[in-house]
Amino acid sequence: MPSTLLVYLHGFRSSPRSSKAHKTGDAVRALSNKENPIEWYCPQLFASPKQSMDMVSNYIDQSGADSIVIIGSSLGGFYANYLAERYACKAVALNPAVRAARELAPHVGMLTTYDNDEPFDFRPEYIDELKALQVEKITSPERYFLIAAKGDEHLDWKEMVEFYEGANQLVLEGSDHGIADYGNYLYKVLEFISK
Repeated sequence: MPSTLLVYLHGFRSSPRSSKAHKTGDAVRALSNKENPIEWYCPQLFASPKQSMDMVSNYIDQSGADSIVIIGSSLGGFYANYLAERYACKAVALNPAVRAARELAPHVGMLTTYDNDEPFDFRPEYIDELKALQVEKITSPERYFLIAAKGDEHLDWKEMVEFYEGANQLVLEGSDHGIADYGNYLYKVLEFISK
């Protein structure tokens, strides 16, 4: 029977413990059944973009799933573009950092994670790694679903809308970078990945 691997990629300084990851994981596990088994994979990403994508790509390559869906939030959305192009699969981008190298260049140095204040070193070479992963243009917009919040305090929703031209798009009036009201739109994510 066909199986699906659903990969959820958290954002910069975030973790698999984020509320969006939890809500999505619970909903996906509830969707999974014998006729439509869905494997949930939500790893802790490394500070190094290359190391992160190597880890996720290796997991995907070994999964043996019939189909792959990537969901990514913020920096995870940037990674989702890279993986969706590499594997020609569906992707859901939640307030994605479409130009991650530019957005994160000012954050090089010692930082902490949001949920447990664990320190990590975001090195200058990681900006080059992000540049190497940059997707300039998505090739099959119909494979993508963008949720962009006009109230995003970190990223420009207009840039997202332009980048995902032709894709399925849900532009939220207000909201914020973390999409605090994500639970209201989760059903649309599930609809898209179930198509």
